[in-house]
Amino acid sequence: MCLAIPAQISRLPADDDPLATTDIMGVRRRVNIDLLDADPPELGDWVLVHVGFALSKISAEQADEQLRLLSLLGEASAAQEEVEGYDCGDGE
Repeated sequence: MCLAIPAQISRLPADDDPLATTDIMGVRRRVNIDLLDADPPELGDWVLVHVGFALSKISAEQADEQLRLLSLLGEASAAQEEVEGYDCGDGE
């Protein structure tokens, strides 16, 4: 299943590194933020992540709602498996 999952930026990359560290459902993953060049995320911002790429910024309220819906639909475990499959760097 392909899901875009809310993630919170927990560390921004240095200089030209495109990989930011995010917290995705309690798992820390590095995701590529190059697609957000026009509106770069800041520390603490929420983004939608799909296959290791941040696709767009979303509000905290939108992130909460999407995580709640994933849980209601029983998709939280599928989302967790997808997150664990991301490997965009050191994975911390």
